[in-house]
Formats: sequence, C-alpha cells, structure tokens
Amino acid sequence: MEKGRLPSNSCKNIEHLQRRVSRLRRLATKYKRAEIIQNALLEISNIATHVVSLDAFYQGVHNHLQSLIPADNFFIASIDRETGNITLPFFADEKDSHPSELYPDEELSSLLERGITGYVLKTGEPLFCDAQRFDQLVSQGFIDDLGSACLQWLGVPIKHNNIVSGVLVVQSYSNDISYGELELELMGFICHHISGVMERLRHNEELEIAIVQRTKELSKAYDKVKLEVQERMKAEKLQKSLFQIADLSASDVSEADFYPKIHQVISQLLPAENCFISLVHKASQTLSFPFYVSQMSSEPPKPRAMQDGLTEFILKHKQPKLLSQQDIQDMVHAGEIYGTNPALNHTQTMKQWIGIPLFIHGEVAGGLTIYSLTDQNSYAARDLELLTFVSQHIANAIERKFAVEQLKRSHELLEDKVEKRTKAIAEMNDNLQRQIMQRKKMEAQLVYDAKHDNLTGLPNRSFFMERLTQAIKHIRRHPKEQFALLFIDLDGFKQINDTLGHLEGDRFLIETSTRLKLCIRENDTLARLGGDEFVILLDSIHQHKDAEDVCERILETISEPYTLAQQQVISGASIGVAFSCVASSDTSESILRNADTAMYQAKSKGKGCYVIFDRQTEYHFNQRIELEQDFLNAIEQNDIVVELTPVVSFDDKEIIAYEPISYWQHPSQGLIDNEQLTSLANQTQTMTMLDDYIFKYIDEHYQALANGLGDKIQIHMPLSSQHIKHKYGLRSLRNTIKRSKICASKLWVFFNEKAFVQDSTNHISAFESLSELGINIGINGYGTGYSSLSSLSFLPIKALKLDADISQHLVNDKQLQLAKAYQLIATTLGFKIFAEGVDTQKQKQILEELGYIQGQGQVFSLVNLVLTQHTEEVDIAELTQA
Repeated sequence: MEKGRLPSNSCKNIEHLQRRVSRLRRLATKYKRAEIIQNALLEISNIATHVVSLDAFYQGVHNHLQSLIPADNFFIASIDRETGNITLPFFADEKDSHPSELYPDEELSSLLERGITGYVLKTGEPLFCDAQRFDQLVSQGFIDDLGSACLQWLGVPIKHNNIVSGVLVVQSYSNDISYGELELELMGFICHHISGVMERLRHNEELEIAIVQRTKELSKAYDKVKLEVQERMKAEKLQKSLFQIADLSASDVSEADFYPKIHQVISQLLPAENCFISLVHKASQTLSFPFYVSQMSSEPPKPRAMQDGLTEFILKHKQPKLLSQQDIQDMVHAGEIYGTNPALNHTQTMKQWIGIPLFIHGEVAGGLTIYSLTDQNSYAARDLELLTFVSQHIANAIERKFAVEQLKRSHELLEDKVEKRTKAIAEMNDNLQRQIMQRKKMEAQLVYDAKHDNLTGLPNRSFFMERLTQAIKHIRRHPKEQFALLFIDLDGFKQINDTLGHLEGDRFLIETSTRLKLCIRENDTLARLGGDEFVILLDSIHQHKDAEDVCERILETISEPYTLAQQQVISGASIGVAFSCVASSDTSESILRNADTAMYQAKSKGKGCYVIFDRQTEYHFNQRIELEQDFLNAIEQNDIVVELTPVVSFDDKEIIAYEPISYWQHPSQGLIDNEQLTSLANQTQTMTMLDDYIFKYIDEHYQALANGLGDKIQIHMPLSSQHIKHKYGLRSLRNTIKRSKICASKLWVFFNEKAFVQDSTNHISAFESLSELGINIGINGYGTGYSSLSSLSFLPIKALKLDADISQHLVNDKQLQLAKAYQLIATTLGFKIFAEGVDTQKQKQILEELGYIQGQGQVFSLVNLVLTQHTEEVDIAELTQA
C-alpha cells in the first residue's frame, strides 16, 4: 500500500456515506417544507372556520399562501349565480392597477368575462398558462389580451356542488418564479375552503335577514296578541258582569237589594256614580224610580205621570242616546223636552248623559240612565254601545224578577186550585184513556189508509213499491229465485165512466179487483196504482209460464160480462209483464217502467192481450220516445201543418166560425192526425207550446182570412188548461191575446170540461181574468166532466161544445135523453151550444131533432179551409167554388 492513500474499499464507503448525507438533507428540506405547508393549510382551515367576512378570509389566505408559493400577484374573482356579474373581491398585483382603474370606461364584469379569468369561469377547469399558451388562446379568439403580459398564470375554479362560483389566480412576472403540480394542488385545497366559507357566509347573511324579518313579524304578532288580550280581558269582564246579572235574576234577593247589585255590575264596566232606573206602568201611565243614586241629591224622585222629561224622550223614541250639555240645551230650546214642565229640568250641571230604553217582550218597559257631573268621567260612543248591550240583559233580569214574583203569587193561587183540579184531572184521565184507545184505532186506520186504496181496499202505489223493493232485495240474496210483475190497464173504462157515470165506474173497479184476487195466490200482491191501472207481484215463480198462465186467467176473467146500471157491459184488459233480474242494475222503478212499457205495447196490438217485456219491447218504447223528441223538433222547425175546420149552422150550412186543427207528416211514420198530435203533446207536457204554435200561425194569417171572408169571421181556439195552472202561464196567455191581430170579440177560447172539474178554482179565476180582455170563453168536451149546473151558472162563459163521443154514440134512449138534457141546460143558462164530431148525415139529423142547430165534423168537410205553412196568400174564391 502506498503512503497517504486509502484503500479502495474505504473510498467507496465514504462516497456512499456522502450520498446518504445528501439524501438525508434533501429529505429534511422536503419534510421541513411539508411541515410549513401543513401549518399554512391548517391556518387557512382555521381562518375558514372562524372568519366572519370574506374580505378577512381573502386577506388571511393571501398572507399564508405567500409562505407557500410566490403570491405577490394574487386575486380572487367571484360570479353572482343569479345575475351572472363578475367581481374582484380581492386583488393584489405588482404591475397592474385594479382593472376598474386600468379600464375605467368599461364595465368590470364584461371586462373580466372577455379575459382569461372569464375563460376559466366558463370552462370550470384549472388553467396553467405560460406566454405561449396565452398567445394561443388569444389567437383562437377564446380570450382578449388584457393587462400586462406575465410569464406564468395559474387559475383554479372555486366550485360548490359542481357549480363554478369564482376563480383563484396567481401569476408570475419573473423567470425565478414558476408554478407546478404542488401549487395547483395547494390552490385547489384553498379553493375548496373559499367555496365553503362563501356558502357559510351567504347562509349566515340569509339567516340574519330571516331573523330580522321574523323579529318584525313576532313584534307585530306580539302587538296583535297584546290587543287581543286586552279585548279578551274586556270580554271576560263583560261576560262576568252578564253572569252576575243572570245570577241576580235567578236569585231570591229582595227588590231593595236587587237594583243596588245591578248598579254594582254597571259600575264594574264604566263610571256610574250617578245612575237611576225608571219603570213605566202602562195602566196608569206613570213613571216610577225603583233605584236612584246621584251626587246631586240623595232623595229619589217620586212616582209621577208621564210628561216631557229627558227620560220620557228616550222612552218615546225607543233609541239609546249619548247627550252632551250642549245637546241637552239645544233640545230644551227646541221645545223637545221640559217644555210643559220646566221644573223637572235638573240637567244644568250635567256634562254628559246616557239614556237606554229597557225592552221587555219587544215593548219599552223603562229606562236605564247614567250621567257625569265632571269632565273626569267622560263617555264615548263605545260606552253607549256597551251599556246598550248590557241593558238588554238587565231588562231580561228585571223581566225574570217580575216573573218570579208573579210566579210566587201564582203559586199561592195555584195551591188553592190544586185540590179542585186534581178531582177534575181524575175525571179527565178516564176520558183520556178512552180517547187514547180511540186514537190508537184511528192511527192504525190512518196507517192502513195511507197504504191502501180507499175505493178497492187494495194496496196503493206506495205500499206496492215497498213490497217490490223487498222482492228485489230478496232476489239479489237468492239469485236462483225470480218474480214477475204484471201491469194491467182496463180497456173501455173511460167509456163506462162517461156513459154510465162515475158511480157505476167505481162499482166496475171494485168488481174487477175482486176478480183479480181470484186469479192469484195468497202470497202474491195485488195493488191499484190509480184510475184503471192495477199491478200484481207474482212472488217466487218457477218459470215464465207461471206468469203467462196468470195472464191468461186474468184476461179470461175480465172478459166475462159485468152487470152495471141493469145492463151487461163487456170489458177487457191489456197486460204488460216484466220479470226480475233482467239486469243487475234493476230497481223497483225500472221494473215497473218495463212492465208499463210492455202494457203500452199490448194496447198497440189491439188490447185484450199480454206482452212480455224484452229488448224488442224496449225498442218500441224507445221509438215512442224518439217520436216525442221528433215532435218537439217539429214544433221548433215549424213542420206542424195547421188546418181550419168550419163550425156550421145546421139549417143553411153557413159557416159561423173556424176551429184550427193540426197534423204532422212524419218523415218515417207518415201522417199523424190532430188526435195523435194532441196525445203526443200531452205526453211530453208541451200542450202549451202546441197551442202557442197554432195561435201564432192563425194570428199571422188572420188578416188574409178577414180580407177574404169578411169581418164576421170568428175563431174557435181550443186551449189546454196547462195555460192557467200557474200565474206565469196565465200571464203569458193574456200577453199573447193582447198582442194578437184577431179582434177580441171574434175570438173564442175553449177549455176542457174535465180539466175544469178537476181544478175549478184556477179555472174560475182565469176565466174572470181573461174575460177582462173582451174575448169569448167556452167549455168544450162537455158532457164528460159532469160539471155542476151551479158552477156553470156564475161563470163568464158564453158557449158549450158537446163532446164528440156523445154525438157519435146516440144509439139508445138514455143517450138521446142525456144529449137532449145538455141542450136544455145550455138554452136555460143562455149559452150557445155546438155539437162536435158530427161525422154522418144520420148524426146531424138526430142532433137537429134534439134541438141542436150548429156544430162541426166530417159531414161538413166539403167546406174546409186549408192553411199550409207554404201558402202566403189565401184564395177565398177557389175555397167557395170547392
């Protein structure tokens, strides 16, 4: 080994140790910097936790950021989420002044939006930009070249919930200062804290605003509650006073204590050192003062006659009054008070005076008065209202006090009468027991009558519908069972009633009900709905044939001759049958309607048969409904044709008047004549519409008729009684007649006799009203309604029209005698009488022999005058030639 030279192994160890020392130094420097960064970041976190404003936070961030990275050129941009405006809440730059100073003519937000700061706000991504990158962004048009050029620019977006709310920026103007990933990470951490602080401070600001607003609301609520508490205290005080008044009225205090206690209650509500109560004694017309306290005098006024004092003034006018001294003096000078007796006037020292009348059973029974002698106790309008309210309860208390005293006196008298009355009651109890028994019998009879027909004794509609409803419920519980409903309408009942009279008609119905009972079982239900309509509920039948067998028995039984008025009468029946469970939604009304529909179908087949309801029956029923609707449309569209039929003198066949009849050419069902049209109108309750239609049509063509036939032409207008059932209908009819071009003396209106008998009161009143218009009034259909002679004798009618059925059934002596009697009645009462339905020369000859001289019918059809809706002019010459 050479001297002074280390071995090769030792050299290697030294070099290794040197490298380790160098590495340790670098690690120590790195750890030292990491500690500085950690402390700085902890300080920034601490500032973020406790800072109270963003300005202080930004300043603290800047101070601590400088210890980590070169941050002499540092600023923060913030964007408002609602308006989009960009601001610089913190700015520090060694070269440039604040942008608002560099560019004073431009808006700061627009300026920043065009620059590199706005670019980061738009992209929402961190941007590390050197001079080359900056020039590239400018050339691409992404940003404008603003401010001094820098070597490096680092901007990191501030985000909250992934929404950009600002940018944190540092920049370098020196080659000695450069930024890297560490600076970017530090800036991201700081941005996170800035975002949290901004959100917290914004929340605090909103919270403070909400607190201020809530404080104001609570303050208002407190004032309102305070006012409500005051009002509640007043109300409780008033309620307490009212309870005290009520207790006084029910207590057993003497009159000497009663009124002072009332005064104590009043004093709790308002000052009442001067107060008195006056009472009126009607019998003697005097005024007494049961209570009186006054600072002017300790002696109460004595009872006196009613005069013209201030108390009498409020009693007379029945109104509460609040009067000042000036008001009282004005009334004195006007002579309203103390005019006849000035000595009563002791009001000179009064400052204010309140008088309230006391009402008992709606009449003035006295008055309540308070007044003040000093300005300290002043009254206002609310005191008058309060005292008026309390006075009602005081009056009630006085009335009850009087009642109690009267009751005591009555008890004394009552005790004397009790013994006598007890004996009388014992006798009355015996009578009462008998009356109770009689009443029970009457109630039972009333219940029976309410559910049964008074003529036949059968169940009525109400009772039957109850039984039908029960049957439907039973079927729904036991779906395998079924029942049948028979709807029976008797054929020829109207003719029996009209020819033989109502008495024989009733006998016919009674015998029919007896025959029907023989056709059914005991568990079946037979009822009469009204008129000649009967229904039968066949309960628990096994098959449809069971119901058909019953229908056959009924038709056979009803077809057997009846003996009425000592002669045999043949009748028949039409039956509609409906079975249960045709539909699950069936009700008692729907099943009854189905049977009714089937019955009408049986009538249309020629009567004397039965029809079972099915969909075909329902179809025919719907056809009838459609026909009714078509009829209403025909009226609206003027499709009804009006024809004038003449009323003729029998001897010379001279036309006396014309009566309008109508018909309708249905598009599918052909011609519907006047009788069918009238029936449709009655079914649809539009008879008044049809009458108005005909009246209007005749009115429009009346002038043409008058020109062709002369002024003597008269119009016989049959009208439905629906016009006069209500005052509005009568008013409308009167207006129609008033507006008509038809001369009133030439117009005859006829109402049906049956309708007159059923509602004579309305008809009599309407006849009197219509006769004032100068028109002629008559009754048609005469001989079917059996109106009394007494009712006809005082009516303002001038004519009768014999019913067409009577003219067409003059086949035996009784019918001839009846027709002759009608002619004699008309002649005796001074009425004109016309025969309707004169269709043959034979009928005309018989009527002439009976004394009839005028009428109408098909025998005179050769002189009919036809008016169609498409004819604007009437050729009277052609009519005469025809």
